[in-house]
Amino acid sequence: MNFDDYQKQAKRTAVYPNPGNNYVYPTLGLAGEAGEVANKIKKILRKDSELTDEVKHEISKELGDVIWYLAQLCTELGLSFDQVAAENIEKLLKRQEENKLHGSGDNR
Repeated sequence: MNFDDYQKQAKRTAVYPNPGNNYVYPTLGLAGEAGEVANKIKKILRKDSELTDEVKHEISKELGDVIWYLAQLCTELGLSFDQVAAENIEKLLKRQEENKLHGSGDNR
């Protein structure tokens, strides 16, 4: 499955206010799900949890939710998920080639 295929499938499961004209909902959902991933990792660092296969599975499910919200945000903005991913890799490879993977700023 490629990202555009996933995006089409995810769109079929979109149930939220005004889908197709509501980029705010998937943006907030993306932030929330990314926070859930971060929280599970934080609990490992705090020693409330260990990185067991079960915890990895729980993190994997949260990462799946992150991908769903990314796909929906792309849909809401009229973007191809495949194209977003391809442009990101292109940008990173260019930075790597220029030895600029480290540092700060959007346009290195």
